[in-house]
Amino acid sequence: MATKNVQAKLVLLGDMGTGKTSLVLRFVKGQFFDCQESTIGAAFFTEVLSLDEATVKLDIWDTAGQERYQSLAPMYYRGAAAAVVVYDITSMESFEKAKRWIEELQRQASPRTFTALVGNKADLDEKREVDNEVAEEYAKENGLHFFETSAKTAQNVNELFYKIAATLATCPSRSSGMKIQIRQSRRGMYCCFS
Repeated sequence: MATKNVQAKLVLLGDMGTGKTSLVLRFVKGQFFDCQESTIGAAFFTEVLSLDEATVKLDIWDTAGQERYQSLAPMYYRGAAAAVVVYDITSMESFEKAKRWIEELQRQASPRTFTALVGNKADLDEKREVDNEVAEEYAKENGLHFFETSAKTAQNVNELFYKIAATLATCPSRSSGMKIQIRQSRRGMYCCFS
């Protein structure tokens, strides 16, 4: 029986304070901090997911949301197999900035990039400024996957990253930003493409 190993580059984009780092820390380390320091430049994480169809190693680039670092973003999303654009459901301004990130990705990134729009801080529903239906419709119109998450409560965090991994594992045509190896259990290693 063959085992498929996939390595994929994933980038998180979005405004400062939307919870990008908190999402990654919740996923990778199972941790949440109420007072998370701002990312400077970018932070790098890896996580290996074992799925039925493959083992997927995600190389996760968590980019800084401050405006002074935005010029660096193309360096991180170039060649990415997946992009997660995060906004804060309690901030319409962050949603508008997320739309600008989506537009930039549509212009600059590979059309094969798995792109998700993520409304974070779903635990703060009583302070919501961005209606779920509005964001979901925007995502649908732009061919994006859509999630609402809460890094604080872990709502939909694993589902987001597992959806990305499962999609990348089953879509070999998404070769940009990915390495795929197929190992035979009795024989040597065969490389599909990289």
